[in-house]
Amino acid sequence: PMHRGAPRRLKIGLFSREDEVSLIKEIVVRTRSRTEFVDITEEVRRAVKESGVDEGVCHLYVPHTTAAITINEGADPSVVRDIVNELNKTIPFDDNYFHREGNAAAHIKSSWIGWSSAFLISDGNLVLGTWQSVYFCEFDGPRSRKVYVRVSG
Repeated sequence: PMHRGAPRRLKIGLFSREDEVSLIKEIVVRTRSRTEFVDITEEVRRAVKESGVDEGVCHLYVPHTTAAITINEGADPSVVRDIVNELNKTIPFDDNYFHREGNAAAHIKSSWIGWSSAFLISDGNLVLGTWQSVYFCEFDGPRSRKVYVRVSG
């Protein structure tokens, strides 16, 4: 099938203009379970540092229809377990879905959580709350997935 929208290959690297620096980086996430939240906070922080941007924005984009990105508490792993349990109760794997490929619930969860997020960068650091972590959300694993990071400033 023909892909709509973005080009097949994203230009990865550091770009600069007179008034702006931009870094686009690909993070590869290898999941181990059907449903799993993977903490990618440190990988995102490294991309921000690598960019050299002091003040700006960090955008994350997941190019998959059965995965998502979210921010939530990273200090207590039971929070993520609670989120996964509630998602599975609300959107069960086996239901009377029209999409018959076996991953309809994954598509719905991805749409509910969302496939992109934006963060502020201040003094060269990703701005997160004390307890916040960045999670890649797998809903149709295990697989090898991508997250694109664009740092601009």
